[in-house]
Amino acid sequence: MAQGIFVVGILVDDRANHGPEVQSVLTRFGSTILSRNGIPDPTRSRGIITVTMQSEREDSEKLAAELQGIEGVRARVIHLGDALN
Repeated sequence: MAQGIFVVGILVDDRANHGPEVQSVLTRFGSTILSRNGIPDPTRSRGIITVTMQSEREDSEKLAAELQGIEGVRARVIHLGDALN
């Protein structure tokens, strides 16, 4: 299957409690992640993370599904185009 570039937007409610589980999922997909950006603000209970990954579509959708399986976490995938050469 063809690989593409995907951006996964992640919104984490009550990040102090759910953050470690989110991190665990991201670690499992680490080999496909090109970059990760988070907004660390200890005064806010919500967290925002964006992940750019190079993978097959199925892998990006699996990442989003696993994240959405965590209480208080929402994730959406955007396909930007073909994989980097």
